Amino acid sequence: MEADIQAKIAELAPLWSDRIRNAASKARNEAEFRRKVASFIEDFATSLRLVIPVREERTLINGRADAVYNRLVLEYEPPRSLKPKNSYKANQHAIGQVKDYIVELSRRERHRPERLAGVVLDGFYFIFVRYKEGSWLIEEPIPVSPPSTTRFLKLLASLSTELALTPDNLVRDFGENAPVSRKTVSALYGSLEKSDVPKVKTLFDQWRLQFSEVCDYEKASKLKLGDFARKFGVRDKDINPFVFFFCLHTYYATFIKLLAVQVVHYYLMTEATTDLKQAAAFDSRELKAFLREIEEGGFFRKAGIRNFLEGDFFAWYLDVWDAELHGALQDLVSRLSEYSLLTLDADPDSTRDLLKKLYQHLMPKDLRHNLGEYYTPDWLAQRVLDMVDGGRFTGNPNKRILDPACGSGTFLVLAIKKIREYMRTRNMPESQALEKILANVVGFDLNPLAVITARTNYLLALGDLLQHRTGEITIPIYLCDSIMTPQEGKDLFGKGIVRFNTAVGPFAVPHNLVQAQYIDKLADFLEEAVSLDLSKEQFVNRLCEAFPLIPVKDQKEIRVVYELYEKLLNLQRQGINGIWARIIKNAFAPLFAGQFDYVVGNPPWVNWESLPEEYRRSTKPLWEAYGLFPHGGMDTILGKGKKDISMLMTYVAMDKYLKPKGKLGFVITQSVFKTSGAGQGFRRFQLGGKEPLRVVHVDDMVELNPFEGASNRTSVVVLQKGRPMEYPMPSYLYWRKTVKRKSIALDSTLEDVRKMTKQMRFVAEPVNEGDSTSPWITGRSRALKAVKKVLGKSNYIGRKGVTTSANAVYWIEIVAKRPDGLVVVSNITEGAKKKVESVQAVLEPDLLYPLLRGRDVQRWKAEPSAYI
Repeated sequence: MEADIQAKIAELAPLWSDRIRNAASKARNEAEFRRKVASFIEDFATSLRLVIPVREERTLINGRADAVYNRLVLEYEPPRSLKPKNSYKANQHAIGQVKDYIVELSRRERHRPERLAGVVLDGFYFIFVRYKEGSWLIEEPIPVSPPSTTRFLKLLASLSTELALTPDNLVRDFGENAPVSRKTVSALYGSLEKSDVPKVKTLFDQWRLQFSEVCDYEKASKLKLGDFARKFGVRDKDINPFVFFFCLHTYYATFIKLLAVQVVHYYLMTEATTDLKQAAAFDSRELKAFLREIEEGGFFRKAGIRNFLEGDFFAWYLDVWDAELHGALQDLVSRLSEYSLLTLDADPDSTRDLLKKLYQHLMPKDLRHNLGEYYTPDWLAQRVLDMVDGGRFTGNPNKRILDPACGSGTFLVLAIKKIREYMRTRNMPESQALEKILANVVGFDLNPLAVITARTNYLLALGDLLQHRTGEITIPIYLCDSIMTPQEGKDLFGKGIVRFNTAVGPFAVPHNLVQAQYIDKLADFLEEAVSLDLSKEQFVNRLCEAFPLIPVKDQKEIRVVYELYEKLLNLQRQGINGIWARIIKNAFAPLFAGQFDYVVGNPPWVNWESLPEEYRRSTKPLWEAYGLFPHGGMDTILGKGKKDISMLMTYVAMDKYLKPKGKLGFVITQSVFKTSGAGQGFRRFQLGGKEPLRVVHVDDMVELNPFEGASNRTSVVVLQKGRPMEYPMPSYLYWRKTVKRKSIALDSTLEDVRKMTKQMRFVAEPVNEGDSTSPWITGRSRALKAVKKVLGKSNYIGRKGVTTSANAVYWIEIVAKRPDGLVVVSNITEGAKKKVESVQAVLEPDLLYPLLRGRDVQRWKAEPSAYI
């Protein structure tokens, strides 16, 4: 139905735009023009069989709206009265009237103002007006033309239904405590808890392995989730946090995939595939088959999208399918099928953060922060993009952009929006715009849920450009580790072999096939070979036919590939294959992505000691290679080893992914500039191969606290590769809030933030002139000259203070008391950051002191539960 509406609008728009302009040219006054357009709208609604309630000249307290079509306020102006810029009084007057009408209509009819829209029309210009969470979005006048008329008609049609694709509607229907989410998450949790299917366990283990590398593993393992889980229908007393998160992520991922199905249907109108309205009526067997085709990527491949689903861990529910899951997923499909996707084109800004807002309501703020998840506000991402491009991001489609920790894709989506504007203003063909974006806007992430979210947001950002593809396309978002890329072995046995780890053990690939960029082809070959269950002889023959391998000369390479095939074949026989060949494809993506003009993003802020032990061990050589670990022994114990993974990602990204003279812009902790020990290696500003780095700009935003409810020390840094560092660094901008008792809203624009702040230009230089790696001192140039006169060695010695990294050594519980007065104690190892053996010992009770932890403190009562 929606595809029919879209096609009809595309057909009518050129005729309509001519009609509107002709009516304005011939009308003697506003009233005559209004009557003609009202007649056109009536004909439009009739031709599309839409019911669009209309109230002509609706009387409101603050005036009379010319026409209200359901939730669209249409303000007519005398023909030719609007000007090309909104700075003119005539435009401002008309916009003011629309804003007043929207506010009054929302009050009278108890709508949220975000659910209303306004349009000013004089026959030659449209002005689109929306209200979005505290601020007005007012576009500059757009000439009446087929594209602008298409947008007007889609807005008119989309607001005729209550189920517009907006964040508020999705949160209401699919967020916490919604019937659909309660039914689905509880069904998934019950199925996973009782499952003994090997494939399901392996998928969970692989997800947990990668999830723990991108969150604060230690905090995540201790979270108490009872109250929160009950909002999703899970009522177990002892809830395993990782099992619950896996089910919640599966629910969210399934929702995203189904939404992507709707998006593909909307833009590509693939009649060969089933839509959600049809699927909602399927019986259990049919619905399972429909979902399996989606999960295996078949639906998207039919639409010409090769890799929308690759290396995904969230299709496990199909292996434990039962009546309860069928009922839950049928409800999910049914409810989502009722949504109108016309909003995607009619109001693209409101759909840009659809998935971000839904996830924020699925995972409350405190819980996300405990997991180390902080979403980058759009204004902050825009600031980073602006600063890597000399102060204003132009959207030049020939510049390559990478976000190596892309999350939900905020930086990439904003970049795509700007590139589309750049190409549209220069009348570049849509097919060329699509080709440029897909080649030059790339993202990596380790979190499987983030990857599927970013791919969907990428699709939404491409929008109607999808219709102009000339062949199959690949969405350039990859599930991979941008820091720990597959590495060639160093010893005699590992030379010539590239390895990376998975939950089912290490995978190995011959280096010469990697070097020749055969990985995609090899992964497809392995997947097909496993499905055919080839013998060794058959496999080797086909391998040598498909790749430049000679049996006698390349025995080692053939053996390595055959051993990988045997491993995959064995997994298939155990019922736990299906994604490993795709994981291989994604894991190698960083090696073939090429180099970029700009690397941007908000890398994870996770302390070294909060990372899993295996990840610390495997990344340690990189820390040392880049000189980020200049301290050891007692210095590390006293706090100089407090490293953050964002430091390592900065150096790896500049080394591996940035072109010579390219720029990196990261949101990063300000401590890398100001702390004496932890940031010292970072301030060498030199890659392992001695290539220099220059800091060209810093935004110090510590006072702004841009992340919701977090007091982390935020800064933006821009570095350039290949230019040596120079001091004083002249572009250190200190941001200070000038508006009191008002926080910066998450959805503020960059312009909003500028108006609420004052930016003071400082310079920065090392506090110790003889040590360029010493902490920075910042201030106005004259002030720094004065401060230098009193600088010198301090008699005060700073200490690290309280730490929890050795709890398993010092925290104990009394096991027994002996007759001689001594006590038997055991160390508490549960939840320890470092693995320590559990032991028992005999001690004198005088050496023990009560240990009062946060969990021991209740209202009017504090009772120690252990000793130290």
